[in-house]
Amino acid sequence: MRIFDPHIHMTSRTTDDYERMAAAGVRAVVEPSFWLGQPRTSAASFTDYFDSLIGWEPFRAGQFGVRHFATVALNPKEANDPRCRPVLDLLPRYLDKDAVVAVGEIGYDSMTPEEDEAFAAQLALAVAYDLPALVHTPHRDKARGCERTLAVVAESGIEAGRVVVDHLNEVTVKLVRDSGCWLGFSIYPDTKMTPSRMVELLREYGTDRMLVNSAADWGRSDPLLTRATGEAMLLAGFSDDDVDQVLWRNPVEFYGQSGRLDLSDLDVAVAVDPQTGNSILRGGS
Repeated sequence: MRIFDPHIHMTSRTTDDYERMAAAGVRAVVEPSFWLGQPRTSAASFTDYFDSLIGWEPFRAGQFGVRHFATVALNPKEANDPRCRPVLDLLPRYLDKDAVVAVGEIGYDSMTPEEDEAFAAQLALAVAYDLPALVHTPHRDKARGCERTLAVVAESGIEAGRVVVDHLNEVTVKLVRDSGCWLGFSIYPDTKMTPSRMVELLREYGTDRMLVNSAADWGRSDPLLTRATGEAMLLAGFSDDDVDQVLWRNPVEFYGQSGRLDLSDLDVAVAVDPQTGNSILRGGS
């Protein structure tokens, strides 16, 4: 089973997690920009953060045969902090980088006027730099948040097929499906989706334009829930090809629209040494 996690916050994970993920079949990840966890005191802190996303994290991932890509943005939560807003002027410097495959996470947290402005401005950047957009939907009042999200996307002029609307659930899936956007689902304990719920949505809506991610961060989360979802799909009667489409080909197709998704050197397979339990790399597909 080959896995591309299209939304995972590896900055908050340990190197051991990379090793476990590689052994489980994770061969590529996209790490979106997100909030610090506490209020930033200066927009300058984004410079070090973005530099880490395109420098240090790809190095850490590469030690285990995992290709790391990033998306950069002023995230919705921090869009409400006036100390963070100047980062909008910094983003063009990073949107030209080869490791950046989308603008994101953008969208809504509390659906404030400040979030409206930042969302629209960053969709305009996605259009200007010919990049896809990764959109965060609010954790509260999600249906109204999705409706508002899709209205802003439509107004921006970006093609729907270049947008993934993430953190969806049973309430919002049909709304986004009908819009033509890609659909993102976070398999995350307690607050988002579970593998079994995801399987039921795949039964009802099919596998096209569906992205499954772990969204793992510093909270109670699990970077192997993509693998758990693939296993649940197989147990439910989905084919190996169905699993490959959801966990590999779909994220490759979506982020491939950036023109920067270089996976050419991922011609190795990851296995586990039965003597040590450590992940090892070997030739193969």
